[in-house]
Parts: sequence; C-alpha cells; structure tokens
Amino acid sequence: MSSNVPPTFTELLSRCTRSAIHLEMRDSYAVDYEHGPFAEWRAGARLDPDDRASWWRPWLDLIQETVGRGVVVRRARIVSEPVSEYTKFLYDGTFTNVAAGEQVRWLPRRRASDIALPGNDFWLFDKQTIHWNHFTGDGASAGGEVSNEPASAKLCAEAFEEAWSRAVPHDEYEIH
Repeated sequence: MSSNVPPTFTELLSRCTRSAIHLEMRDSYAVDYEHGPFAEWRAGARLDPDDRASWWRPWLDLIQETVGRGVVVRRARIVSEPVSEYTKFLYDGTFTNVAAGEQVRWLPRRRASDIALPGNDFWLFDKQTIHWNHFTGDGASAGGEVSNEPASAKLCAEAFEEAWSRAVPHDEYEIH
C-alpha cells in the first residue's frame, strides 16, 4: 500500500546523497521576545564555543551526520542592512552551524535585487526535491510543502547559485 504522506524534513535530509542547499530570505522568524533563545540572547546570553552540548540539538547532530556522509550542506541568507535584531541573533549563533559542517554565506539584500528568487524560503535536496518553508506575516511557521516539480527545482537551484556567488562567507561578513 502506498502512502500519500510526504516525507518529513529529517527523512529528506537523511535520503540526500550529494547536496542540500537552503535559501533564507526573511529578516526575522517567529520572534518570541519573552521566552526562548532569542529572549535569552536579548538579555545577554551567548553560546559558548567550548560547550558544544549546549548548542541547538538535535539539529546540529543531524547536519554533522549528513556532512559526514559526504553531503555538501550550504545555507545562504539574504538580509536587509542594517540588519534586524533577529539577524544579529542568527549571526551570533551561526558559528555552531559552521562547526557542524554547514557552509554559510550572507548576501545583503541590495545585492540581490536582480536575482529571480522563488516566493518562499526553501531547501533543495540533490537538485531535485524541494522543501518549501511557508511562514505567516510575523514569521511563524505556516507549514512546509514538498515538491519534485522540475521547473521549480531548476528555479531554486539557479536562484541559490546566483545568491551564493554574490554572498559573503560567514567568517568574512560584518554586521551592518
């Protein structure tokens, strides 16, 4: 019996064999000003580079395992400048993504004006399976959607590669 239930994000990443690319285009995601990691960061808390156990688990374990299988994982973030407070929060914690094996770059939005971009953030696995990320106006998750539509995969791949080629590696990007 076949199932119409789409694979989970973890299943998609686990099935990936060559590349996983992620394009983020929002200046904030589900900001909780009173609780959780963002609120703690606003109060002055910072991740300790020497305390890996305190980092975002199990996400970083999944990335480390994926990279360990030979999959290249890249993330490009298109950001407005000056950056939002939330982007500063993301930037401060991105060293954990890099330590897990992700390659991360930052693209100032003004340098992305002439790139044909999809309407939503996405992950693209092995250049063929898309996991669209849908968000509400305030950045809360509105669910995901999986697609294998070839034209959409091509759009995502081309948009990502163009953004990636213009973006600044994490260790060289300076917050403005």
